[in-house]
Amino acid sequence: MLTIKQLRDDKAEAVRRLAKKGVDAEPIIARIEELDDRRKAIQLELDNCLAEQNKAAKQIGALMGQGKRDEAEDMKRFVADMKAKSAELDAEHQSVSAELQSQIVLLPNFPAEIVPEGKTAEDNLVVKLVENYSQLPENPLPHWELAKKYDIIDFDLGVKLTGAGFPVYKGQGARLQRALINYFLDCNTRAGYQEVEPPVLVNEASGFGTGQLPDKEGQMYHAQLDNFYLVPTAEVPVTNIFRDVILDEKDFPVKMTAYTPCFRREAGSYGKDVRGLNRLHQFDKVEIVQVAHPDSSYEALDGMVAHVESIVASLGLPYRILRLCGGDMSFTSALTYDFEVYSEAQKRWLEVSSVSNFESFQANRLKLRYKDSNKKTQLAHTLNGSSLALPRIVAALLENNQTEEGIRIPEVLIPYTGFDIIK
Repeated sequence: MLTIKQLRDDKAEAVRRLAKKGVDAEPIIARIEELDDRRKAIQLELDNCLAEQNKAAKQIGALMGQGKRDEAEDMKRFVADMKAKSAELDAEHQSVSAELQSQIVLLPNFPAEIVPEGKTAEDNLVVKLVENYSQLPENPLPHWELAKKYDIIDFDLGVKLTGAGFPVYKGQGARLQRALINYFLDCNTRAGYQEVEPPVLVNEASGFGTGQLPDKEGQMYHAQLDNFYLVPTAEVPVTNIFRDVILDEKDFPVKMTAYTPCFRREAGSYGKDVRGLNRLHQFDKVEIVQVAHPDSSYEALDGMVAHVESIVASLGLPYRILRLCGGDMSFTSALTYDFEVYSEAQKRWLEVSSVSNFESFQANRLKLRYKDSNKKTQLAHTLNGSSLALPRIVAALLENNQTEEGIRIPEVLIPYTGFDIIK
């Protein structure tokens, strides 16, 4: 969430930056300014009213002691009137503050200056391309046919048990899933990330803290009886560990990693691009999260990008790194790099990771702060990245490593799978 100070210090600059994300922010900021001015005026009137009330209340005892009973009774009525007025002002203050908050949360995060202009994925900037393509058999099969041929993923059984987008992994397919999760976690912990195992149900405050609510409410599975949400990513529970926390500068950087199943409704998704593992309602993902000092958060982002790249490269897949344009970025992000691997059977790029710096946007929602060297409380910066999401990694591994004998397993995964080929 942006701060009022960010919006009011330079309104024209705020409008310009938000326009890069395709948002006409001028009318919203104008309403925010109006509400903020009204809130301050009510607060001033309330403070004065309370001061008069307290002053009058102190006088009542003195008047009674002086035998001025009638004047004391008049003062009591004045205090009662002031209390009623204070209650009205307090209610109005709460109402205006709530509307002010509702307007602020409509605005996305400011994009960083290096974010490219653009509206769609076609406008994203390729910053790195590694083309280590495989020599495949004639007429290579897409992963959904390979899954059926080797009996490692059963999409039809998932439909029977739950519905489309909930596959069942079997035999070597299940073992490959577990191997990837363990490999990714080991890579992350070796890089200094502390592993945690969070809940996969979160409350509304957690969803708001990381920006999924109210922006992505329709994409989340909601357990209405308890008002819990199934996590769309481990980013939500892990980052919310630091909700309402005040860190010390010496605590930075905070680095955490977690594996969770992820749940996304993906409403409106259909067609060939969502076939097989390309887009699921439930999938496995390993996440990395950092809480960083504002002065070093972009250095932390570069380190996270390099770390994710090292994992993708170790799998031997063709990949590219994109810097997302303003129109293709998430609501909460200030700068995002996407990783895509190339599916040689489908002849298309598949996104497998997003690595983002949110600057203070999430921290403001979370009330995640730190004390600087002057003991002054400041907002921290938060970052997160997929490290990695499994479905499209599995799709690319199956398709790009298929041979006449079977599907070869990348060398780094063999100690985790216990086999070097799926037959």
